[in-house]
Amino acid sequence: MLQAIGLTSAPRRDLTPAVDDLTFEARPGCVTALLGAPGAGKTTALRLMLDLERGRGVTYFRGRPLHRIAHPAREIGVLLGDVPGHPARTARGQLRMLCAAAGVPASRADELLEVVGLAALRDEPLGALSLGMDRRLGLASALLGDPHTLLLDTPSAGLSPRETSWLFGLLAAHAAHGGTVLYTTDDPKEAARTADRVVTVDGGRLVADQDRAAFSRTRLRPRVAVRTPHAARLADALSREARAARRSVEVIAEAGSRLTVYGSSCPEIGETAFRHGVLVHQLADEIGDTGPVPPLIPAPTDAPDPPLTTAARQEAHDTRPVPRPRALASRPARSPLRPVRYELR
Repeated sequence: MLQAIGLTSAPRRDLTPAVDDLTFEARPGCVTALLGAPGAGKTTALRLMLDLERGRGVTYFRGRPLHRIAHPAREIGVLLGDVPGHPARTARGQLRMLCAAAGVPASRADELLEVVGLAALRDEPLGALSLGMDRRLGLASALLGDPHTLLLDTPSAGLSPRETSWLFGLLAAHAAHGGTVLYTTDDPKEAARTADRVVTVDGGRLVADQDRAAFSRTRLRPRVAVRTPHAARLADALSREARAARRSVEVIAEAGSRLTVYGSSCPEIGETAFRHGVLVHQLADEIGDTGPVPPLIPAPTDAPDPPLTTAARQEAHDTRPVPRPRALASRPARSPLRPVRYELR
């Protein structure tokens, strides 16, 4: 079991800590998602757990703090960002180098290349790998020591649906064999699909710790996305019919000619549009994010609560664009300018 207790980052001048007294656990046999918006403190929490960030608190990995683990690579596998290797080094050479550092046999590199589906690309330089292949290599690096616990920072960012499905399938298999998996994400729907337990943080504080069913029930709501050139007319018609039928229907006007409707269905909205002669271009069932629940730990009394605005309420319904992957060849090298000879193969 992984237990994080009282994690608090060192505050910068005139700023509150990025992580403030964060306590949670990730259980063996489960995939746990650490969910929060960008800037919520997820990555900082992982860095605190790994003693890569100054601060307070302690993390126990199966009852032992990190500094008491003789061979950390055999207990904890980590994926933080891109693979830090020379662009000219081969995938096999990268893993063999890490095998030497972790004290595991070099043959483990070839085993992991097979597991993550990179056997055919073992002699490809790191700079030529796509983002999906780079993530596979990063996961192979995390698995080299056959660790019990995996800590992964936004492992699916920028991946295609196929790559994402493969990734979480591998994480689920690791958990099914008794391992502990903790990953960070800012997508509530991804957390509901792929995690057994969801730990939600906001402003560096714990706001919820729920199993998948409770999280889906309290955080996600079914909705219908509507696109029509007569959005105002259709919204008025839906509201009037809902009041007449004493049904709870919420209609929210989005940007452009779009509506988001809670408490109804595609057939009901389509029939209402037909009765009122409203042209509809699109009807689609979706799952909407209602936003984080109120914090379990109250905020300081001297910090006023932010007002709830219509814009903030509607922001949760906007579909986030898929981030464009960075070109790996353009990233700065984090190792010597030229790899030494044994690293190339």
